[in-house]
Amino acid sequence: MKKIRIMIADDHAIVRDGLRQLLNGQPDMEVAAEAEDGQEALKKVKSLHPDVTLLDIAMPRLSGLEVIALIREASPETQVVVLSMHAKETYVQQVLASGALGYVLKASPSTDILEAIRSAHRGEYFLSSRLKAEVIGQYLKARPAATSLRGYDLLTEREQQVFRLVAQGHSTNRIADILCVSAKTVDKHRTALMNKLGIHDRMELLKYAIKIGVVDPDLWED
Repeated sequence: MKKIRIMIADDHAIVRDGLRQLLNGQPDMEVAAEAEDGQEALKKVKSLHPDVTLLDIAMPRLSGLEVIALIREASPETQVVVLSMHAKETYVQQVLASGALGYVLKASPSTDILEAIRSAHRGEYFLSSRLKAEVIGQYLKARPAATSLRGYDLLTEREQQVFRLVAQGHSTNRIADILCVSAKTVDKHRTALMNKLGIHDRMELLKYAIKIGVVDPDLWED
């Protein structure tokens, strides 16, 4: 049997240790790598291309939400399952919008984590049993029709990435480092997206990001 290769990304060593023991104890799973922050997680995904990344939503250096989108770009075959303390539907929607297939609460039973990984590997959505199952359906139905998202949806994928990183407070040089492009390219994308959205400064961009739910102030504080 070919095992599901998994990367664990969490900034707490004790959490990684527990997850490693759980996953390696399954006949169809093996932990291929571990990361303690978002930057390291992205780097290892690019080099190892695991089948599934089990990702903490709140990590240092690079937020979990941004890592999801970057992982999906760097390794489309790698599915993402998010571990989170938050049960709010807005968090679930943000995670799904970023490209993850699973959302599991850290307080959930271990069976949820295992089923989420197996479901993601099959290309299927999975929500923690403590969350409302209809969240996925509501998200999939509502996202295309959301008027406030129309401007954002007109941006290219790269412009959306730059948008989120700018809203999170990253400098031009930091964004260039994260996306592996030049600072000049970052400035070009930022100018283009601000023109498309009719935004003139970072504060307006931040307010717009909060309004459409692409960035949540509560997540910054974790």
